[in-house]
Amino acid sequence: MIQLEKLYNFLNDNSLEEWAAAIPDQVESAINHGDYLKWKNIYYNIPVLKPSKINLNTGAIEIGTKKDFKPEIHALLKERLYDLHPWRKGPFNLFDIFIDTEWRSDWKWDRLKNSVQPLTNRNVLDIGCGNGYHCWRMRGDGAENVIGIDPYLLSVVQFYSIKKFVPEEPVWLLPVGIEQMPINLNFFDTVFSMGILYHRRSPFDHLFELRSMLRNGGELVLETLVIDGKLNEVLVPQDRYAKMRNVWFIPSTLTLESWLIKAGYKNVRLIDVTKTTPEEQRKTDWMTYESLEDFLNPNNPDETIEGYPSPKRAVFLADVP
Repeated sequence: MIQLEKLYNFLNDNSLEEWAAAIPDQVESAINHGDYLKWKNIYYNIPVLKPSKINLNTGAIEIGTKKDFKPEIHALLKERLYDLHPWRKGPFNLFDIFIDTEWRSDWKWDRLKNSVQPLTNRNVLDIGCGNGYHCWRMRGDGAENVIGIDPYLLSVVQFYSIKKFVPEEPVWLLPVGIEQMPINLNFFDTVFSMGILYHRRSPFDHLFELRSMLRNGGELVLETLVIDGKLNEVLVPQDRYAKMRNVWFIPSTLTLESWLIKAGYKNVRLIDVTKTTPEEQRKTDWMTYESLEDFLNPNNPDETIEGYPSPKRAVFLADVP
């Protein structure tokens, strides 16, 4: 299911043989999951279809139309895709099946796409990419090769279920976390870390890891939770934050800027701060579990259920000297 032969060729061609050699064992370890056989069966029951159109540069990623096959196949495809519920990042429009995901991930992309260095002909890494929605948008914006990493296996299966329709696209997803990546790659032109920093026990270690992935002159795109506050102000939730486990540090924007500078980045700039709303993150027919409205104080939507400031996200860009 996880077809990586062309990725191995790409890595070997770029003198990254050690990384390529480590991936098969990492994949084998990742698929040792109780639900993997169920998800694998769903994947293999998704019909192989050739799309009449592909548009990776639109809010709802478009692949094919329902005219590409018979109505009974359309119904089967929708059923199999729904079997991979919950869908969290998107949206997707696959053969006129609209997958209305929990997150309007296209809104996040719209907030940053005109500020990052043009992705044309760049090698891009997306860390914690979920089901790869933003990976497809990066390719749509001209990236030459895109590698996403995410340890959540259902997201990986969702990604490869979509790639089944566009197998030639140089976009891959590896079922690993950043701690399994080689150190000091110094390779990628652009690295995205979106929604990851606050889950890391050491934010500085994460910033240094990200820097080690980038070539000299490369660009980091960092999106994370922030609070309103002065320099050196940081929220450290005592238990959960918006019902999320493992939220360790939520800095002010001034604090995060100072962290990036201390970690050796140059030309650090804040390009966006946006409060997350229930219009951007919500329950849908394709994600029926709790979502943002369940994480906020019902009497005061400016607070989480725990009494902390409600989620606000910032996007920083920074360069490696």
